[in-house]
Amino acid sequence: MLQPTGIIPAMITPFDSNQHIDEAALRQLVRRLMGANVHGLFCLGTNGEFFSLTADEKLRVAEIVIEEAKGQLPVYVGAGCASTQETVWLATRLEQMGADALSVITPYFLTFTQQELIRHYRTVAEATGLPIVLYNIPARTGNALQPKTVQALRDLPTIVGIKDSSGSFDTILQYVELSGPDFAVLAGTDSLILPTLMAGGHGAIAATANVFPEIVASIYDLWKEGKLEEAELSQRQLRALRASFSLGTLPSVLKEAMNMIGLPAGQPRLPVEPLASAAKAELQKVMDEYLSKNRS
Repeated sequence: MLQPTGIIPAMITPFDSNQHIDEAALRQLVRRLMGANVHGLFCLGTNGEFFSLTADEKLRVAEIVIEEAKGQLPVYVGAGCASTQETVWLATRLEQMGADALSVITPYFLTFTQQELIRHYRTVAEATGLPIVLYNIPARTGNALQPKTVQALRDLPTIVGIKDSSGSFDTILQYVELSGPDFAVLAGTDSLILPTLMAGGHGAIAATANVFPEIVASIYDLWKEGKLEEAELSQRQLRALRASFSLGTLPSVLKEAMNMIGLPAGQPRLPVEPLASAAKAELQKVMDEYLSKNRS
């Protein structure tokens, strides 16, 4: 069974001027990330705007990423939906398409008990043979996977890890402590990549890797080589961009940063609006400073 490890970019979904999927740009993004020696690919997550895509669009995005990866890297695909039934439907379709693993966000809109979340994940796990990465992002879903819930779910043979985007390092520490060394705890907050690795985690599903894939991948690679000071320097390079995320509604800042360095990301799908001019000017300063440092 696949054990998630390393840096796995949380890919955006590029859109064209008509807010349709820009398939050429998506293929270009996959090739660029693979060329940066990342350790996997993750599409249809929060930064991939899964919540704004139709079922057919989700399947098309997954199909393109799987095609471009050509089996050279594991492809993780977001399958989580608001209901268990829809999640099972999407998970089984993705398995048929050739996905290597699934990421399953907690159900959202309603607040569920931990027992309801356990039953949800157990039902999905019984419907597919693919490895499943749990996805905890309570600020967006209103539902948090408690550490003891994760400990219970890890006993299911196909549930292999968790992406934690709570922003709480204490939560990550509890996941690591209660789940054991064979269960992959992945940082979903890019400022916690190195701390998570040093605490016993396995890597990260990282949004900033869309923009700086080599830098983000180097955090893991340098840590693996025992070069902690150099890994910390790479971690620090993400701070300015990560702090800029507050300039707009997700994923407007990430997409605009990519556009600024010549990567066709397009704009987020409505109702998320492009960055306002003042916010764009602030982001341009961040990107200009990054580019100037890397030219010197």
